[in-house]
Amino acid sequence: MKLNTIAKLCCPFDKQDLQLQILTQDIDQNVIEGILSCGSCKRNYPIIYGVPIMSPDEYRQIALEQPVVDRWKLEYNLDPVKLLP
Repeated sequence: MKLNTIAKLCCPFDKQDLQLQILTQDIDQNVIEGILSCGSCKRNYPIIYGVPIMSPDEYRQIALEQPVVDRWKLEYNLDPVKLLP
């Protein structure tokens, strides 16, 4: 995902700006893996294979997000109700 596209995203729940933590990028500086975080509602949205996962909480697939969290040893609560930092 291109950095200028990420800059246009906002939290789907409260429309606040998101902070980006880049984990991996390709040679063109596109984000392959990362975490988008909302400082207001404390939700985290992973970027996996260049795609931000910004689905409503009840539709999140924890099994898809967990390998990224484990690989990067992130402190990331994968609560199916609400994902907190």
